[in-house]
Amino acid sequence: MGPWAIFATAFTVGLSGAMMPGPLLTMTIGESGRIGFWAGPLLVLGHGLLELALVIGLLFGLGGFLAKGSVAGFIGLVGGAFLLWMGRELWLGSRTQVLDLEGGSTPAKGGPILAGITISASNPYWLMWWATIGAAYVNMALGHGTKGVALFLGGHLFADLAWYSLIAAAVTAGKNFISPRVYRGILGLCGLFLMALAVYFIYSGFAF
Repeated sequence: MGPWAIFATAFTVGLSGAMMPGPLLTMTIGESGRIGFWAGPLLVLGHGLLELALVIGLLFGLGGFLAKGSVAGFIGLVGGAFLLWMGRELWLGSRTQVLDLEGGSTPAKGGPILAGITISASNPYWLMWWATIGAAYVNMALGHGTKGVALFLGGHLFADLAWYSLIAAAVTAGKNFISPRVYRGILGLCGLFLMALAVYFIYSGFAF
């Protein structure tokens, strides 16, 4: 997979995860209602700082270990399997999923940046994602050096920034910006894309 293909797929995978309801979405809705639009980008900044630290840790602490063929193959298989499950759940859930902009949360202690860090770090799903899909992506991006890893992380974080900024803007404006039918359609397409990408990951895992 080429460098810009890594960016594009990382963006799509990141968008698929961001669009599903979760603690970061709930906090974005609540904080945007309290402090306005910038709650969204600031929460993503905290979330992104944690992910940047994690990627740096993977590169400098586990870079050599991840480069081993047997390890890379295993990570690709596990990451592909988790991605396949994630895509299936997203596709099935797209039939009934609703984007609720009326929900709220308790005020963020320490501000939205700190909240973005703590919410992500305490989310088991986030930890599982990075232990499987994220590790597989970093390993694949390493084939293109620092540029590949930067494009992967950039695509992933840009998806978060774009989606949560849209949510914050919609909450601030006091209206829904996307119809339930369109929202479900996008989720369904993302689910199918994730399942297709999972096949690629699994194939790559067997190729090592």
